Amino acid sequence: MTKRKLCSIALVLAATAVAATLPVPRAALGQTAATSDPTDAGKAVYKRANCVGCHKWHGNGGGGYGGDALSLRKTALTREQIVETVGCGRPATGMPFFTRGAYDTVKCHDMNRQDVGDHMPPEANTFLRPNDIDAVADYVITHIKGKGEPNHAECVGFFGDTSRVCDIYKTQDVKTRDEPATTSTAGDRKAQ
Repeated sequence: MTKRKLCSIALVLAATAVAATLPVPRAALGQTAATSDPTDAGKAVYKRANCVGCHKWHGNGGGGYGGDALSLRKTALTREQIVETVGCGRPATGMPFFTRGAYDTVKCHDMNRQDVGDHMPPEANTFLRPNDIDAVADYVITHIKGKGEPNHAECVGFFGDTSRVCDIYKTQDVKTRDEPATTSTAGDRKAQ
């Protein structure tokens, strides 16, 4: 064998040895790979940008350092409107803007800084990139908007199963399951 052929064989053997030490994807073994939630990035932004400070982890809103935040669970806003609201804030409210240059280099709600005047929303403590704003809007649409009252499973999904924060929802879930079925009234019995 030539020296060149020996080098080629040695490279192939080395590559095979390296490949043998790499983990084999489950899909290659006939198993389905666990899929991650594509909105996990949005949940991370929701936490990092401190949306929980006003809207709470569950999105029901209420009092916070920014005032009485609206419920994201009950909002009628579309995804596009949520994107604009996160990026531009809400004039004349405590909802801050998260886009660098909002009302200056970026027109918001069809207004610039002069148009909004004294109703300028506050600047957030951190600015978000457009893809972060899109991600948090997707998270709100998928996991918060229209979901009704928060429950234990949602709390665990947000905080993990080791957090004691979710304990309050365990007792609420038990009360809901233990409540007796509604009894019929005299009027219902007559209709039967």
